[in-house]
Amino acid sequence: MAADTYVDDPRTYRVYLAWFGSGMVKVGITAEERGSARLLEQGAVAFGWLGRGPLMAARRCEELLRAALAVPDRIPYAAKRAVRARLPGVAERAAEVAALHARAVALPGWPESLQRLECQVVDHAGEFGLDGLPPASGVVTELVDQGVVSGRLVAAAGPDLHLEAGGGRGVLVLDARLMSGWDLAAVGPSEAEGVTVPVRDVPKEGGVQDLLF
Repeated sequence: MAADTYVDDPRTYRVYLAWFGSGMVKVGITAEERGSARLLEQGAVAFGWLGRGPLMAARRCEELLRAALAVPDRIPYAAKRAVRARLPGVAERAAEVAALHARAVALPGWPESLQRLECQVVDHAGEFGLDGLPPASGVVTELVDQGVVSGRLVAAAGPDLHLEAGGGRGVLVLDARLMSGWDLAAVGPSEAEGVTVPVRDVPKEGGVQDLLF
C-alpha cells in the first residue's frame, strides 16, 4: 500500500484518476508493479494513469491534484453502490476522465522527478458485470451465526457482491469484507432461496445519503 511510512521505498509508483460515477472521481497512488489491481479492488468503473515516479514525488503530486482539482482521495463504498445501476455510457465516462486528466497534467507545480503519462482510459464495467445491472434493493449490514445469504451473483465490483436473491428480494449487495473471520459453509437445498442476515433496505428513490451507514 502506498499509504505506508516507508519513505525510502525504491519502487516506482503511479498516480491515477479513478472514476466511480458522474462527478465521482478520486486521485490516488499505487505501486507500478501492482498494475491495475488497486483500481479493481476499489471498484473503479474507469481510470486513467497520470504520472509515474518515486514514492514521495507521487505523494506530492497526489496532494497537488487534490487541492487544485478539488477531488478527494477516498469515496465511500455506499456512494459507489448508489450509482452503479445508472452509469452513463462508456464514451461519456471516458470523456470525463480525459477532461480531468488534461486539467491535471497542465497544472504547474508537478514534482520534477514525476513523469506525466498520456491519457489512456481503462474501463472495468465488463469485468465487473455492470452492464444492465438492476438497482440494489438492499445491503447486507452484518453476518450472524447460522445466518444465510444466498442468491445468483450478477456483478462484483471491488469487495461488493451483487446477488440476485430469491423470494422477491431483488438484488442485494454483500460487502465481502464482512466475511473476514467467518467460517463459511454451503447451504442445503431448503436454504438456497433464503436470506436470514440483517439487511438494510435501499429506497427505490433517493440519494447517496440513504445508503450511508
